[in-house]
Amino acid sequence: MRAATRIGLTAGILAVPLLGLLLLLRRPGLDIRWENHPAHFWLVLGTAIISAVLAYATGEAAGRRGDARLLYVSLAFLSSAGFLALHALATPGILLAKSNTGFAIATPVGVALGSIFAALSTRELSGDGAVRNVRLGKRLRLALLGLMVLWGVWSVAELPPLNRPPQFAEGLPLWLAVPAVLLYAWSAVRYIQLWRRQPSLMLLAVPSAFILLAESMIAIVFARNWRLSWWEWHVLLLAAFGLVALSARASWREERFAELYLSQTSAGNRDISVLFADLQGFTAFSETHQPEEVTRMLNECFAAAVPAVKTPYGGDVDRIIGDALMVTFNKRGDQPDHAKRAAGAGLALQKATARLLKDHPDWPRFRVGINSGPVSVSLLGAQGGRTHTIVGDTVNIAARIESQAPAGGVAIGPDTKAMLPEAVTTPLGDLQLKGKRDPLAVHVLTALREGP
Repeated sequence: MRAATRIGLTAGILAVPLLGLLLLLRRPGLDIRWENHPAHFWLVLGTAIISAVLAYATGEAAGRRGDARLLYVSLAFLSSAGFLALHALATPGILLAKSNTGFAIATPVGVALGSIFAALSTRELSGDGAVRNVRLGKRLRLALLGLMVLWGVWSVAELPPLNRPPQFAEGLPLWLAVPAVLLYAWSAVRYIQLWRRQPSLMLLAVPSAFILLAESMIAIVFARNWRLSWWEWHVLLLAAFGLVALSARASWREERFAELYLSQTSAGNRDISVLFADLQGFTAFSETHQPEEVTRMLNECFAAAVPAVKTPYGGDVDRIIGDALMVTFNKRGDQPDHAKRAAGAGLALQKATARLLKDHPDWPRFRVGINSGPVSVSLLGAQGGRTHTIVGDTVNIAARIESQAPAGGVAIGPDTKAMLPEAVTTPLGDLQLKGKRDPLAVHVLTALREGP
């Protein structure tokens, strides 16, 4: 099916709710009343839960990859989820004896806030701008959670202006709806442009959800309480978040939201430091011990090594293969001191595992190799098997350096050493590394001097 046909078909389907709303408004006799408080409570709460799950999943992925676009999408889901949950409390006779103005208007407030984050997510950010927006997004998430708590407390206490009678809520959505509808429409158009360049189910589900959210705001303005038109906007919210959730479920579980990544995240360039570590003598140890003993040894070694590189140095464990560990620094572009972090992590790893080896002198010891330089941050693979990793000669050299490092030692390449004026090293010599034409001056790192 051609792209234009798909867009036309999707637009036609998404127009049905508006046509239905128009019909109900033109023929009030069809807009029948159905007042069912438990159904309203569970519909709204269920929608809030779906949105909250999406907010958590996208937020976790955004944090792991340092992606600003996905973080703003997460905030759009979070704002709707939190205020929807507050709106559920407005159902009379469920948790509160009567309707509460603050809880009643929570939904349009949350969905309107979500439109701002949706629009912010459409920007193509890169470099320092992307890093700054990730930091800003994390602060906004805390501010948003604080606002939800404050809104709930303010509503229960019935403080001004939320102490107004429930009729106050009837006119409020209008001034919220207009900018929200425009922002959602703009965001949908921008995501459709992304979809045209890179067709995928997720990139079609997100703009479709934004359109449904825009339609829900229109329905909120014109609907009459407990009528079909009023129930419609509740169902539209459920459809919006359910559509994205189903699309995420259909995606490969690894990098489930990869289609939403900024180009810098999925195929960008970065200067980073790479740390490789493996156990010297692992093969010989495996040949003379039972598999259960080998497994226990590996688990205890990694239990000491992984925390050492992650805290406080902020290393990202890219992969563990057998007895080998690969750790990256500055993969998200937020660690300009990546060489110092990698060097400190290498020394910390050896110190942590050395304590373990005092009780197990026959266990193999880690060798560590570190190299710094440019890499391509890439999303590799396809549906059924994808991974977000780094590719480049910097990675290959780091692995070669590690193979030449002494057991219990940390070897660094010349580019890493040049970035560490405080490093205390001893030359390992000009090594002819496999696959490299020219020899490389490698040093063994023994310490990092404290600054002045």
